[in-house]
Amino acid sequence: MLRRLLFAIAVAAGFGGSAAHAVEPSERLADPALEARARTLSQQLRCLVCQNQSIDESNADLAHDLRVVLRQRLVAGDTDRQVLDYVVARYGVFVLLDPPFARATYLLWLTPPALVLGAGLFVVLRARRRPRPEPAALTEEERSRAALLLGDSG
Repeated sequence: MLRRLLFAIAVAAGFGGSAAHAVEPSERLADPALEARARTLSQQLRCLVCQNQSIDESNADLAHDLRVVLRQRLVAGDTDRQVLDYVVARYGVFVLLDPPFARATYLLWLTPPALVLGAGLFVVLRARRRPRPEPAALTEEERSRAALLLGDSG
């Protein structure tokens, strides 16, 4: 009974809720509209420590600092674009979870498709170069058996 209860609690904890958010109560803005903008922007920025999480999800100190800076810029009256431009100017385009297709990010955007195409080309060329085995010649016994099976009297 206890095992079932613990299992049910573990399952409920695993399914209970959406993505984790690391925004601390002290970071939240009093204005709900500004806070909603801050949350939307923080989901677009990469945590430079975790690298596969947004600053909205990360508990890293740098993510906390970025969330605070982002909210300070919003309170100062910056638009969403100005906030993103400020953070990119300070930390580079890598801080964006969805970087733009620009000269600085060509390598980032074009490497995965190039690798897939290269691997496909390699497989195709390898398959074409592989020598096809010649069918083995039939023995006299196999020929006569095949003639019987095919009804060939010759």
